Amino acid sequence: MERPDFFTLKNGEKVKLPFSNKEYDQRVSKLRSVMDKNNIDMIILTSMHNIAYYTGFIYCSFGRPYGCVITNKKISTISANIDASQPWRRSHCDNIIYTDWKRDNFLKAIVSIIGRDDPPKNIGIENDHVTLEMSEKIRSIFSFSVFSDISKELMKLRMIKSDEEIKIIKNGARIADIGGEEIVKNIKEGATELEIAISGRDKMEREIAITYPAAEYMDTWVWFQSGINTDGAHNPKTNRKLVNGDILSLNTFPMISGYYTALERTLFLNSVDNQSLKAWEANVKVHKRGLELIKPGVKCSDICNELNELFAELGYLQYRTFGYGHSFGVLSHFYGREAGLELREDIDTVLEENMVVSMEPMILIPEGKPGAGGYREHDILVIGKNGSENITKFPFGPEHNIIKG
Repeated sequence: MERPDFFTLKNGEKVKLPFSNKEYDQRVSKLRSVMDKNNIDMIILTSMHNIAYYTGFIYCSFGRPYGCVITNKKISTISANIDASQPWRRSHCDNIIYTDWKRDNFLKAIVSIIGRDDPPKNIGIENDHVTLEMSEKIRSIFSFSVFSDISKELMKLRMIKSDEEIKIIKNGARIADIGGEEIVKNIKEGATELEIAISGRDKMEREIAITYPAAEYMDTWVWFQSGINTDGAHNPKTNRKLVNGDILSLNTFPMISGYYTALERTLFLNSVDNQSLKAWEANVKVHKRGLELIKPGVKCSDICNELNELFAELGYLQYRTFGYGHSFGVLSHFYGREAGLELREDIDTVLEENMVVSMEPMILIPEGKPGAGGYREHDILVIGKNGSENITKFPFGPEHNIIKG
């Protein structure tokens, strides 16, 4: 029996994707304009975030390569046979399936899309994602082509959100707030981080299903941290039981078709001591000032520098741990990041209309010092023509988040 290296399979019907056909067509059209400007004949995407952005398909790798080939006339996702037709149903374009029967059938599938008679002279790849091994293999089959990094151009295109993207982000922020409200209901002495987190995650997933009944549901999660576990912003939840007076960190992350939103809040269980209150109030003061600074025409680094000065005046700059905020869109704890739109000292991007950024100052006071713990607040803002809209509604600060449990 001769088994194919690759094939196509249209099993079922195309399904409703997160965005309209017009939206996907516009994204691909803008990308092709970048290709024309840079004299690129073909782009090979390999990252989850860019493939999702241009096609709607979010792959599950499990160690297998996935891709998307874009030329001036064609666009096709490339997926493994283990997924059958799900990638075709979820792609706003063609799809080709490669098999496991022979090594490097993924590469043969790429060649099949463009044909062998007219090899591309210039190829764009994602240097910030493609592995050294895969890069070498791709270069070996296109040995007469010139390769260039397209990742920064792709990032710039993703940084400006469409109206459809902003709508999904706003729904994500609303659902993050719903998860936060559910978590607060379950906070009590003796409850575990794990069980509290589960309550918020389940509430959000059910709300996503109500809001987007045709979606795929994956990757929504909660980090609920207590005590020393609040020292890192990305610390996983544990089975630690809450103790009276604990500092708590509430973090909800609804994922809607690859689009990430977040709510993060500092809380205390039943009471807060004076030194902890002082640190908390300082971080809240910086957070409020940061919210005021986010508006069109402002440089990311300038926001960071002003907030650094405020933290220094308050006596807490030495406890700051990371940037003050970042872009939102197709990203996750598994993939994606628009590093050119972060509120850090080394980023000089100017905020403009339809960018979406967070304000999330954090300080960490190490164990053994008065007020020990990690303090963090997090809101999401959509930049408009003349100002910004805060789409996070969950309250923050000591007047709201000393939880009686």
